[in-house]
Amino acid sequence: MKLAMKSNSLKTLFVFLLGMLSLKANAQIEYADEKVKWKFRVEQKGCEGTIIADVQCETHWHFSAITLPKGSFGLPTSISVEKNKDIQLIGKFTEPKPFTKHDEEADEDIAYHEGKLQFKQKFKTISSKPVKIKINYEFQPCDETHCLAPFQGKAVCTIEGCEIVETSLDTLKSSVAISNSTKKENNPKNTTKIEPKKKKESPKSLWLVFIGAFFSGFLALIMPCVFPMIPMTVSYFTKQSKTRALGIRNSFLYGGSIVLIHVLLGGIVVITGAETLLNELSTNVYFNIFFFLMLFVFGLSFLGAFEIQLPAKWVNSADAKADKGGIVGIFFMALVLSLASFSCTGPILGGLLGGLSAYGGSSALMVGMFAFGLALALPFMLFALFPSWLNSMPSSGGWLNVVKVFLGFLEIAFAFKFLSTADTTMQWHLLEREVFISIWIAVFGTLGLYLLGKIRLPHDSAIEKLSVGRTMMATLTIAFTFYLIPGLWGAPLKLVNAFLPPDFYAESPKGFGGGGNNSSSNTLHIDGMHEGPKGLMAFNDYDKALAYAKTVNKPLFVDFTGWGCVNCRKMEQSVWGEPGVIEHLKNDFVIVSLYVDERTALPAKEQKTIKLNGRDFSLETIGNKWSAMQIEDYKTSSQPYYVIKTPEGEDVPIGSADYQNHSEPKVFQSWLEKGLEKFKK
Repeated sequence: MKLAMKSNSLKTLFVFLLGMLSLKANAQIEYADEKVKWKFRVEQKGCEGTIIADVQCETHWHFSAITLPKGSFGLPTSISVEKNKDIQLIGKFTEPKPFTKHDEEADEDIAYHEGKLQFKQKFKTISSKPVKIKINYEFQPCDETHCLAPFQGKAVCTIEGCEIVETSLDTLKSSVAISNSTKKENNPKNTTKIEPKKKKESPKSLWLVFIGAFFSGFLALIMPCVFPMIPMTVSYFTKQSKTRALGIRNSFLYGGSIVLIHVLLGGIVVITGAETLLNELSTNVYFNIFFFLMLFVFGLSFLGAFEIQLPAKWVNSADAKADKGGIVGIFFMALVLSLASFSCTGPILGGLLGGLSAYGGSSALMVGMFAFGLALALPFMLFALFPSWLNSMPSSGGWLNVVKVFLGFLEIAFAFKFLSTADTTMQWHLLEREVFISIWIAVFGTLGLYLLGKIRLPHDSAIEKLSVGRTMMATLTIAFTFYLIPGLWGAPLKLVNAFLPPDFYAESPKGFGGGGNNSSSNTLHIDGMHEGPKGLMAFNDYDKALAYAKTVNKPLFVDFTGWGCVNCRKMEQSVWGEPGVIEHLKNDFVIVSLYVDERTALPAKEQKTIKLNGRDFSLETIGNKWSAMQIEDYKTSSQPYYVIKTPEGEDVPIGSADYQNHSEPKVFQSWLEKGLEKFKK
């Protein structure tokens, strides 16, 4: 009996200690700059050097990469050096290759860093005196259960001055940097520092570079903006290749031009250090709009709406000087292919450029670019041979036109992917998920009817019977069209989800007839209210939401969230819409979602720096405002974070809810019901 009593006492003490530790842990505020620590320093030789950011993530924590995959709504890390007339930046900050994975619940690709790593920025100084530079950086740390509010930091580094000395063209044929330690020497020429030659990569290492880059080139071929360029090759070489020999020559010139363009690009990167140029190009709004228009126009051309021809001057020159005109035209075609492919192969090529630059210098970079261009060119060279063979076959014309029309439909379909990227980046909401799916249903449905012979286009000839291949392709196209239709009602469409806008970027998050359309019509006109996750009506402004809560005498459900918060999306997808939860959120609460990473600037009179727990906190954006509110009121900065308030703005005393402890629908439902019960009392 005494032994049992002693055991029970120990258990009671153990539970008590655990409870105290839990209370202490819950009361602790987590700061982003403590989870991910940044230190900036400069490594310099003469007039050139590198700004290095040494970053150390706490175990189990990570933050987003600088360049994110297309369609990702995460907050990218940013690092920038403020403009200074005394230094010249070479390119932008480069990052190590990030970890990547596809988050199934949030249905997006993510790229992130963890552990210990470095970011680097090359520079040249043109000052003989030390220069202080200012660095701005922003990141958002996350672990498996929650994210903290984005952190905006500043740093200052000193770059030493140097003196440029012009030397004889016969000796160095360039200028060299004289270090500060030798400025006072009488004979500057004797103090010129000769850099040791870099160790050349071994043949074995360069072969590994070649193989890896060659594989990356083949990977780029499956990107949606490379494949639709094939019809251009077909059309061009069908018209230009009058003989088989000429077709073979043109095909090799075409492939060689592709390789040459990529080698030249590698040379530009070596000279300028612009490793991140292609990544920026792939996510640039204006380039995406340009590629949409270009591919859409090309697609209409292949359907027979009109003919796209080279300028008459080029055509006349080709007639007068066949060899010169042909080469110019072929190089132009290769350049168009390369420019268009950058839009969606940019992340692959940009990562390859950065990796090769870090790997071993210019020789590895040039070998890698040659291999990448060769892999991209080989299939086009072989395909370019094919039209010349078709020209020697009298019955090839009608079949070739069907191929052009088929690829023209695909080109139009894929063109909308580029417009979608621009739309989601700018949050225009012009091409939301339902609209995008509807367009694809129309395009592929029309293509299916065309393949069955139900529709004839301008350059088609009458058909008496369908070939087996055309019938099978029509069957697959129609089946794919039927597969897309349930997406209008919220089906995930996993086969093509990478091409579609995210499911929450939609008119109705649950699809036509889903939760969004179940909202009562008398709430749609409320100032500041809009359709939120799972079709639930919500506010994004706290004051407007609180005023409305007083009007309807309902408790306020406060959702501290973020546009780039993956766990927030998981809660919305797997918890908010579940039976027992969605009914409460829809009928019993006024929802306000406060996005802590909202970039919209506050009015100038509201922008200021405040003290939060003894630390300076800048209020510049709406997101800063909600983040400060969360830290000040709840001593935490993680998202998602949920609280329930009365219409008077007082907390309902049931504690908070989060992803870590309330990710089960039944648990979250119980928390909501407990809050309602307390509110009614």
